[in-house]
Amino acid sequence: RMAAAPPSYCFVAFPPCSKDGLVVFGKNSARPRDEVQEVVYFAAADHAPGSKVECTYIEIEQVPKTHAVVLSRPSWLWGAEMGANEHGVCVANEAVVTREPASESEALLGMDLVRLGLERGATAKEALDVIVALLEEHGQGGNYYEDGSSCHTFQSAFLIVDRNEAWVLETSGKYWAAEKITEGVKCICNQLSLTTKIDAEHPELRNYVRSQGWWSGDSDFNFSEVFSLADDHLACSSGRESLEKQGGDVSAQAMIDVLRDKDSGVCVDSESFLTTASIVSVLPQDSSFPCVHYFTGTPDPSRSIFKPFIFVDDVKSVPKVQSPSFGNDDPAKKIPRFQEKPDRRHELYKAHEWARSLLENDQDKGQKLMRIMLDLEKQGLEAMEDILTRTEILDPAEVVDLFYDCVDTELKFFK
Repeated sequence: RMAAAPPSYCFVAFPPCSKDGLVVFGKNSARPRDEVQEVVYFAAADHAPGSKVECTYIEIEQVPKTHAVVLSRPSWLWGAEMGANEHGVCVANEAVVTREPASESEALLGMDLVRLGLERGATAKEALDVIVALLEEHGQGGNYYEDGSSCHTFQSAFLIVDRNEAWVLETSGKYWAAEKITEGVKCICNQLSLTTKIDAEHPELRNYVRSQGWWSGDSDFNFSEVFSLADDHLACSSGRESLEKQGGDVSAQAMIDVLRDKDSGVCVDSESFLTTASIVSVLPQDSSFPCVHYFTGTPDPSRSIFKPFIFVDDVKSVPKVQSPSFGNDDPAKKIPRFQEKPDRRHELYKAHEWARSLLENDQDKGQKLMRIMLDLEKQGLEAMEDILTRTEILDPAEVVDLFYDCVDTELKFFK
């Protein structure tokens, strides 16, 4: 059993640490090396009373209205590693190990809760309330990986961000605590980080840990100390240091640079794990400006490019970053699960595999290709900066094909 939680990193930076009144959010999703992530958009929708929604393993009640969302997700599951909604809410999760073993019984995955929070919450606090209510009702559990030979289970932590504030939510079973953040920089990784500053918590949390004999009530209640295994709760210092090195100037580009950093460990490329996808979001505190969400849709951000997405009505769908669908024949949906592994690679993933092999095997051509890719990325970043500094209102027609065109151009370079 792969006991270590995958070492993903999530970040947020608030003014004055970030540039131009922007909140900047980022995540590297570390997952099993061969897992494919896709980028998918779901429009806002109304649902009939009594509707159900089929999550990765269980079915739950649907709500009357779900928000439009864009998600980066392992393509075998329903939820997401990270994503955003049309109201400028971003959510990312972390697998964590606590002193309580995570349940193998199929329930909601941490990744399902990411998507449910985005679909149902119009602010960061609303998304948090959604997630903890669903945890209370359905619990968390089930295999985190597409692996028929063993069950890998984890507890969940979340970074939930909007234009005004962020919440770090950490959970163990249905118990949870959360801290609100409105300034500075915050990094969370695959271990608990909340200590004594707790701004919201499960109403029974302290009674529960007292009854377990984990806290006497005589000292300050420290969530990480109470719930971590031994000395596992060292804050993700390398991640925070990389971000703090940017000084008071955390921009989209600075966040991308941090996510690409292999020396700090933020960009994971190890025997078991790889950063299989990344996101950076820029949320202007002035709500008359649109939020911009950059996705790679491909592994290893140091060899991928971040492509911008902006929510507008009728945004063009991008099948080239979507994995093939196997419907009810999907081995992830049949019981026993994961008896075989279908080829889930999407078109961009396949093209990118070719580019990665070029980068590894032919230095001259590889470096030339990388320069072209980074130049393409830079054009996208500059165009977005222009949109975020203009005085006139954005014309939706200008960005309806934005993400589509960026993926298309990237594919052309690889061909």
